[in-house]
Amino acid sequence: MRLLALCGSLRAVSSNGSALVAAAQLAPAGVEVVIYPGLGDLPHFNPDLDTEAPPEPVLALRREIGLSDGLILSTPEYAHGLPGALKNGLDWLVSSLEFADTPTILINTSPASVHAPAQLREILTTMSARLVEAAFVTLNLRGRGLDAAGIAADPDLSAALAGGLERLVAAIAAQPRARW
Repeated sequence: MRLLALCGSLRAVSSNGSALVAAAQLAPAGVEVVIYPGLGDLPHFNPDLDTEAPPEPVLALRREIGLSDGLILSTPEYAHGLPGALKNGLDWLVSSLEFADTPTILINTSPASVHAPAQLREILTTMSARLVEAAFVTLNLRGRGLDAAGIAADPDLSAALAGGLERLVAAIAAQPRARW
């Protein structure tokens, strides 16, 4: 099983990125978590460019989504909203057949962050993602300065992440993703 992970933060050192790397380390046997590195390479969304031959970075993102059985998103909250790079990436997926019915979970790295996760739920529902809410994970990483190894080594954090991944994998196994 292959899960694609998107990080809403473009920072080199990010608690959201660290959470995704930890998730990859904690994935159940037989599950590969691939962290998508190209969110910052996407051009600004422009419907005029969303043609039969969109820009190559857009095709690459859509290919990765199409190859994946599920999606993991982790994002910071900026000014009570989603970071622009993540919203831009999602905008490029709106008209893609690869995205519809993708089992998706959110990893929230700050319990104080409530606006971005709510916006993300709304956007993803509108885009026809299959939200696996029972597998959503909230980690309290705020101010802890943990890297992926520190997250994976923490018993409470690693149990929460591993449990979320197990619930996502079970949901995908019970209802595999529709392929278009």
